[in-house]
Amino acid sequence: MNRKTIIFSILLTIIFVLAGCTKASTNEKKEDTLVVGTLPTPHGEILEYVKPMLEKEGVKLEIKNFDDYILPNKALADNDIDANYFQHVPFFEQAIKENGYKFADAGAVHVEPMGLYSKKIKSVADLKDGATIITSNSVSDWGRIITILQNAGLVKVKDGVDLETANFEDIEENPKNLVFEHSIDPSLLTSAYNNEEGDLVAINANFAYQAKLNPVKDAILLEEDNSPYGNIIAVRKEDKNDPRVKKLVKVLHDEDVQEWILKKWEGSVKPVSIDN
Repeated sequence: MNRKTIIFSILLTIIFVLAGCTKASTNEKKEDTLVVGTLPTPHGEILEYVKPMLEKEGVKLEIKNFDDYILPNKALADNDIDANYFQHVPFFEQAIKENGYKFADAGAVHVEPMGLYSKKIKSVADLKDGATIITSNSVSDWGRIITILQNAGLVKVKDGVDLETANFEDIEENPKNLVFEHSIDPSLLTSAYNNEEGDLVAINANFAYQAKLNPVKDAILLEEDNSPYGNIIAVRKEDKNDPRVKKLVKVLHDEDVQEWILKKWEGSVKPVSIDN
């Protein structure tokens, strides 16, 4: 074997060793990192808060913010993220039904009360006949809004209708002849509110927070505490028992974290495992 052949063999060996180290390093990084898609508030803020706690558990949390309700599930289905944290159970189930996603619920974290807001009236008593109620085009929220209105005595659905899945055609009694507009994207509801486009605007809590609205203090009508709409950690089915996911859910359920959530949002974001 001549000198050139020996040198070439040594170089090849070095290249293979370096390639193996790089691959091992990449795999290790992938195994230790958990990429979670979310909305900026409150979900993103909660994830930022638990980030150091999760790192102590050996998991590096990478947070990817989205600004709508469609892309986080698409990103999860496309393997662009490992989990998402932005949606309540009925929305999650509706998304699976419509898109055939192979997702699993890894655990509920908190509930954000849906509220109806207004710049035109100060109380329900001020609501005039024929008033307009603006809601989102998210079908999974319609039953939630109808429940709030029924609890306030403004509408009544037909007998036998499940309020959780009710739609506006299920309303049997509407004494104030309320007009429902439900074609707007959830992210645009605060703009409708600021532009005084309706007498009441139903706004999801995360968007209300971004608009500096506090559901407990500012809503004309607010969802009751027994809401079934817990916001969950969603994962692909095969990842439900992933140790990284289990560690994330564990720290999110930590009592100190739950107390921080209650204090941070003045009781308007309610951890699911705290009895309020």
